[in-house]
Amino acid sequence: MLAWALCVLMSCNEKTTTEDTTLSGLKRSDFVSEVQGKPTDLYVLTNKNGVEACITNFGGRIVSVMVPDRAGNMTDVVLGYDNIQRYVANEDGNYGALIGRYGNRIANGKFTLNDVEYTLPQNNNGHCLHGGPQGYHTKVWDASQLSDQALVLTYLSPDGEAGFPGNVNIKVTYTLTDNNALDIKYEAVTDAPTLVNLTNHSYFNLSGELSSQVLDHTIMIHADLYTPVDETLIPTGIEPVEGTPMDLRQPVAIGAHIHDDFDQLVKGLGYDHNWVLNSNGNVQVLAAKAVSPVTGIGLEVYTNEPGVQFYTGNFMEGDDPGKFGVVYPNCGAFCLETQHYPDSPNQPAFPSTVLNPGENYLSRCIYKFTVE
Repeated sequence: MLAWALCVLMSCNEKTTTEDTTLSGLKRSDFVSEVQGKPTDLYVLTNKNGVEACITNFGGRIVSVMVPDRAGNMTDVVLGYDNIQRYVANEDGNYGALIGRYGNRIANGKFTLNDVEYTLPQNNNGHCLHGGPQGYHTKVWDASQLSDQALVLTYLSPDGEAGFPGNVNIKVTYTLTDNNALDIKYEAVTDAPTLVNLTNHSYFNLSGELSSQVLDHTIMIHADLYTPVDETLIPTGIEPVEGTPMDLRQPVAIGAHIHDDFDQLVKGLGYDHNWVLNSNGNVQVLAAKAVSPVTGIGLEVYTNEPGVQFYTGNFMEGDDPGKFGVVYPNCGAFCLETQHYPDSPNQPAFPSTVLNPGENYLSRCIYKFTVE
């Protein structure tokens, strides 16, 4: 009888351990904690194809995405950490994070709205980057998993947070579709005029080796125009990509021109710019695509946003141990952040990021994974 009971107990423990480990090797128990007095957790989305996306409500971060390569092997394609403590200790790593209230840079941490000047944290060369050091990537979001394929995160951003006016109620829905896409839907309303520009800051590496660089990946961005920047990466206007290394309208290896002696690449230490998308807000039109020649894994991006920030990990220092001790090198990932243009509040020629009471903010970003 005792032997039977021990056998049952061991079986139960084995089952619990198995259920506690995701396809990517993450354990939910490593994310169950309390931060800022609120509970954190790891939420697992799966579709009928066995694709898996793991998300934590700390910063709304995408922790892992497992997709098949050309041989059918399930492969993790995003950088991150394997426990909540590392995320909390390195908040500004931004791995997989929801970014707000304003994604990208606002010059000098200042903007004027309805004749009132607002001052924001200056956390990047004297500018406000990604909502400041305590932006949405550092907040614990309220989470509700609707199904195996959908997670809703909500957050009330109070009036005056990081210097921004208005109480803003935000809802972000992650849906893992059966065509292997992670569909991110951002919604927001405000009780006072404010700025809203939300995005996701996932770092992608499609090679199957998160310790490798992504310079061999091909990149294509459907954009005839981009926003060149000054030495501190603030846009100086809009210019054509024609005849420059910024012309990514046809697939090209990320590393093909990244070290060219071209003013914009020198200033950004590589690609770290906003492209003006030809899709004109049509979420059905392909905005950008990257492919790893090693695995055949492709990432297609669709959005209703007017721009996308393409960043090639130029400021990664090559000394950051990520998931399961893997060290992420310089240029070890790329980001495709769908958004309005950087510094739009100070540049009237750019599309407006103002949200007024009674208006509904709606942004879509679809990361669709393919195999070639």
